[in-house]
Amino acid sequence: MLKDAPASGESPKSLDERLLLFVLAAIQFTAVVDFLIILPLGPQYMRVFNINPAQFGVIVSSYAISAGISGIAAGFFLDRFDRKRALLGLYLGFTVGTLFCALAPTYHLLVAARALAGAFGGVVGALILAIVGDVIPEQRRGAAMGLVMSSFSVASICGVPIGLMLASNINWHVPFFVLAGLSLMILVAAAWVMPSLRGHLARAHDEHPVARTLAVLGHADHQMAFVFMALLTFTGFVVFPNIANYMVMNVGLTEKQLPLIYLSGGLCTVFSMNWIGRWADRSGKLRVFVLMSLAATIPIVAVTNLPRAPLYVAIATSTLLMICMSGRMVPAMSMMTATIEARYRGGFMSINSSVQQFAAGLAAYLSGLIMVRAPSGELTHFPAIGALSVVCALACIYLAKFLKSPEQSAATVNALPAEG
Repeated sequence: MLKDAPASGESPKSLDERLLLFVLAAIQFTAVVDFLIILPLGPQYMRVFNINPAQFGVIVSSYAISAGISGIAAGFFLDRFDRKRALLGLYLGFTVGTLFCALAPTYHLLVAARALAGAFGGVVGALILAIVGDVIPEQRRGAAMGLVMSSFSVASICGVPIGLMLASNINWHVPFFVLAGLSLMILVAAAWVMPSLRGHLARAHDEHPVARTLAVLGHADHQMAFVFMALLTFTGFVVFPNIANYMVMNVGLTEKQLPLIYLSGGLCTVFSMNWIGRWADRSGKLRVFVLMSLAATIPIVAVTNLPRAPLYVAIATSTLLMICMSGRMVPAMSMMTATIEARYRGGFMSINSSVQQFAAGLAAYLSGLIMVRAPSGELTHFPAIGALSVVCALACIYLAKFLKSPEQSAATVNALPAEG
């Protein structure tokens, strides 16, 4: 195993690369399950705590907003540490936060525990993407992103359905106890498997953290990437937190049938995300992103307007939505990581994670305010949320063409005098 991974643009030995991606995917898996398990537990929380859709939106958004705040703070120093040490420290904090979620006895303590877990979990996700950007060459980065991000699919296949079954048959605390224990085991494995990653430190101490952060924020290409990722995240999270509640209260599914929604979506996306990653490497990331974004508008409209329907119809529409929405993220993340230099990647990804988390929190909170529970028990105004999501998806296509790599930006600048 490598003692110190090379800087961005160089490739470690194939065995080390596979091991590294496997560990990162395992860490990402637990972070995704920790966030996703909240969404289908909505009907239980609304029943157990006697809360409304807006209060459930606070549970979801507390994690995201806390992650956004911590991500901004981490942006000041993340590039000044060995990636391995930073990841292990943050993941330990995430594990403790998840344990507190398991122990929370009331609504308000659960919100506080979710905020603690988000403070560490959001930065963990950003650091994982920075590590992939550091050690995986651009020509293979799409496939690597697809592999790491397939943890979303595995979480949907295994983590969420198992968590829902534990919650339904025992209580909602149990999935978080199990997740905290699993995270502790992965933390030990990561400490043993991961190599030290210091290639980015060559110029990390040349600038004051505040100056580096301002440099990241002040770059026009970075600003465009932040706006793009914020809107991309908003597009999905204005819809996803409400799906479980809508399926139970409007479409007619039972809480015990909800795991089938996530099982089906996960089984399909675990293949589709890896295939889309390879497709993006071959055919061009922008082209694939545009096609997947256009395709996503169809299931967005279908899911948010779904009437009472058989189980198979609910599964089919929600699965198509998961395939298309996750399919946008693979080329999008590859395009976005190419917009930054290696020396700024950790800070950029941390700030970008904050932008995404703030966007997710805002989307979950706003959708909770828009959704209203009628006296009949059904939820209203979901079609309006779907229309908002479609508009955002189309706007993302427009913004994507403005994303530029450092080399493209330099070429543009160098060409300006000749054009004069």
